[in-house]
Amino acid sequence: MAFRIRYRHGIGGALALAALLLTAPDLARAQAPDAPKHPLEKSLDQPPAPPEKLPRVPADRTKGLDFLFGALKAAPDEASAKHVEGRIWALWSQTASDTTALLMARSKVAMDAKQFDVALKLLDAVVKLKPDYVEGWNRRATIYYLQNDYMHSLENIEQVLAREPRHFGALAGLGMIMQELGDDKRALDAFRRALALNPHLDKVPDLVKTLSEKVEGRDI
Repeated sequence: MAFRIRYRHGIGGALALAALLLTAPDLARAQAPDAPKHPLEKSLDQPPAPPEKLPRVPADRTKGLDFLFGALKAAPDEASAKHVEGRIWALWSQTASDTTALLMARSKVAMDAKQFDVALKLLDAVVKLKPDYVEGWNRRATIYYLQNDYMHSLENIEQVLAREPRHFGALAGLGMIMQELGDDKRALDAFRRALALNPHLDKVPDLVKTLSEKVEGRDI
């Protein structure tokens, strides 16, 4: 069955795809194993994630993030950028709730062990307990992506971006989903937005270059 999809401009239009997927769940699943793969499908194995060891950061979240995003764009080299990026992830991951911190730690262990059902149950508890905690939604979006459940991954990405529009990890994840659903134009838009926030994202500049040539053509 073929679907003709019309999007609104920008990220909101891409996220509107989730509404269509609710009525067409087969589109939210990955291609069958014997289906042809998208040529860029394996460029990123999963959306950008926090480093294994997060630095300690001050508790002034809003002021800290504003400063760090400025520093990220101005970073003179890759090492400096990764240091700043780690501090941004640390602020996003920061929580005053010991219960939330414990649930997130256990979900990471389950995720690393590919016990995705266990991880999802733990994250369900996180978003119920702390609905404004961005990383609960973001990690759940990543796990749904790894399960090829794009409908639920998109729903969680929408929750992330509603709370933190600068979340370059969620934007890159959105680009990956749009790309795998065959919407290279929306994928390119999401990747470009992610790069505008974090010019040092691994592999994303190459994706933008390749998709730009595919969507917009080569410069003469």
